[in-house]
Amino acid sequence: MILAGNDPTGGAGIAADIETLISLGCRPAPVITALTVQDTHNVQELLPVEPEWVLAQARAVLADLPVAAFKIGVMGSADNAVALHELLIAWPDIPVVLDPVLAAGGGTRLADGELIEAIRDLLLPLTTVLTPNSHEARRLAPEADTLEACGMALLARGCRYVLLTGGHEPGTEVINTVYGNNRRLESGRWPRLPGNYHGSGCTLAAAIAALLAQIQPPGSEPSLLSALYQAQQYVWRSLQASHPVGGGQLLPNRLFWI
Repeated sequence: MILAGNDPTGGAGIAADIETLISLGCRPAPVITALTVQDTHNVQELLPVEPEWVLAQARAVLADLPVAAFKIGVMGSADNAVALHELLIAWPDIPVVLDPVLAAGGGTRLADGELIEAIRDLLLPLTTVLTPNSHEARRLAPEADTLEACGMALLARGCRYVLLTGGHEPGTEVINTVYGNNRRLESGRWPRLPGNYHGSGCTLAAAIAALLAQIQPPGSEPSLLSALYQAQQYVWRSLQASHPVGGGQLLPNRLFWI
């Protein structure tokens, strides 16, 4: 089940999640949390869906279909974060992958202080895998003075695992680091690709959710770490095959294997 916003370019949000899940062999169950006005350059407007509508969409599906994983993206409002907390509490056995989207790739902020606080207090303790980029990690853990400290602080807030991505950091390689069990577990290095990409974070979180859904119950730490690695590999290949569609960021080709 995808709980995220709609991007009318089809490059990020619900559309990106649907492409990713289908590519990796899962059936998506999309629940819209927000509508956006955006292009491949930036987000112009964000309209949250009412919390009761978010819950109604999700509950209707959960009463009918065997949902194997939750993937959460743009929430739109603190009220929607509260609604998602209520949903996750009611379905505690379903793994949760949370992509804490706090800003658009073009820079528009998509989360205010109230929503960030709700994410920290209500959702992080229920999250199986959190996938912040370095900017998001610093905003979610402002008390930390290094990225390593951010990863540890986010674990302390209740996440089971944190995959902290380094695409916004300098260097010829992108270094992604996994934290869990009160320590840094592993780091992966990926050759940095040229260009800027629209929907890469959505793709990563959706890929992790798809892979976790297929190893139900979630299983051992080696199984989860393997899923995290496979998801990163899938994203890198999607970005490698990306193409310009509009005048802004490149769109990943999530069906590159076809």
